[in-house]
Amino acid sequence: MKIAVVGTGYVGLVTGTCFAETGNHVTCVDIDKNKVDKLSNGQITIYEPGLEKIFLRNLKEDRLNFTTNLAEGIKDATIVFLALPTPPGEDGSADLKYILGVADELGKILTDYKVIVDKSTVPVGTADKVKAAIAKNYKGDFAVVSNPEFLREGVAVDDFMKPDRVVVGTTDERAIKIMNELYAPFVRSGNPVVFMDEKSAELTKYAANSFLAVKISFMNEIARLCERLGADVDMVRKGIGSDERIGKRFLFPGIGYGGSCFPKDVQALVKSSNEVEYDFEILNAVMKVNEEQKLFLLPKIKAYFNDDLKGKHFALWGLAFKPNTDDIREAPALYMIKALTEAGATVSAYDPEAMPNVKQVVGDKINFAQSQYDALINADALIIATEWSEFRTPEFEKIKLLLNNHVIFDGRNVYDRQQMKQLGFYYESVGREAVK
Repeated sequence: MKIAVVGTGYVGLVTGTCFAETGNHVTCVDIDKNKVDKLSNGQITIYEPGLEKIFLRNLKEDRLNFTTNLAEGIKDATIVFLALPTPPGEDGSADLKYILGVADELGKILTDYKVIVDKSTVPVGTADKVKAAIAKNYKGDFAVVSNPEFLREGVAVDDFMKPDRVVVGTTDERAIKIMNELYAPFVRSGNPVVFMDEKSAELTKYAANSFLAVKISFMNEIARLCERLGADVDMVRKGIGSDERIGKRFLFPGIGYGGSCFPKDVQALVKSSNEVEYDFEILNAVMKVNEEQKLFLLPKIKAYFNDDLKGKHFALWGLAFKPNTDDIREAPALYMIKALTEAGATVSAYDPEAMPNVKQVVGDKINFAQSQYDALINADALIIATEWSEFRTPEFEKIKLLLNNHVIFDGRNVYDRQQMKQLGFYYESVGREAVK
């Protein structure tokens, strides 16, 4: 099958590469000539484990191509995926200018039936808007389908190649047949392709991400309560996570969620609710809890240093919003950096992948270390903001040697409290009693 993917950001590049991996011929379109040149020459533009290998294989086999020419890119395609940004506005609404702009252009160049697929996360009713934008200039037959992605950064290739479900929103019989054929190789183990109307598919994506955000924020509230009651959040998490009605995923307490999906999607769903005069109280509370949680460690840090951080120097491990990605959108580490530097402290940070992205945001306000241990030199305490695997079993004696004080503030509950006690650390985490 011949496929076009418009947009080579995170979703577009993963989508195009994975479809090529199953034998399809994919042309990816982007207006950024520099990016298209890099991709055409085998230089991948995002960090995602496992992606580069199949990207290079399909590029070599000529199943994956890149162009800046929209008309050229879609000419032979049966399916055209729109994987374009939908950035949040100041009021939380999703900005559809990129999607509707491309839809308008498609109307001017379509010559035959094609399935136009909204892959981006978009508000309910977007498929109708895309259809109307195309129909302004093209009177032939076409279908607009909603096919939301459910990719988790860090495991996106596995999520795409082995999805637990595929959601397709369309009532067009011809499009249903084409989409069924397209996804057949990905659901051979029996996981469902769920067909529904376009509006239901659009809402499904927001509902899924918002529900997961609720779980995270609920668990962070439980963690706060644990600290006041003297309970251990790890024990509570295991106790409720073994209930199959709840499940063990997304129950890990920490310093809040970030990234490209949860913050944006929760805001957009609240905005959509407000537009139909519905006050989504639970999600408003979720957003409030998450904003507070990003600086959850700050009072603990201030208390340890007698409420005076001026002149103090901190090592910060982790900058990405979660491990196995270089995505820093709404990353709690950025909030921590801002709070610490505004309080007069200095920061030396290390992250395996995200440092170049953070440097573009904060410039020379902080120091970027060459290694996790270099970040510790002359630091008054270590703060952990992202639970990268290499932070889980470090050389603790080396940490003690390099730090001015044997103090760790752990925003991801990476370490065992008893081990920290035996090693002689002052150790604060989330939802667990401090080790002093």
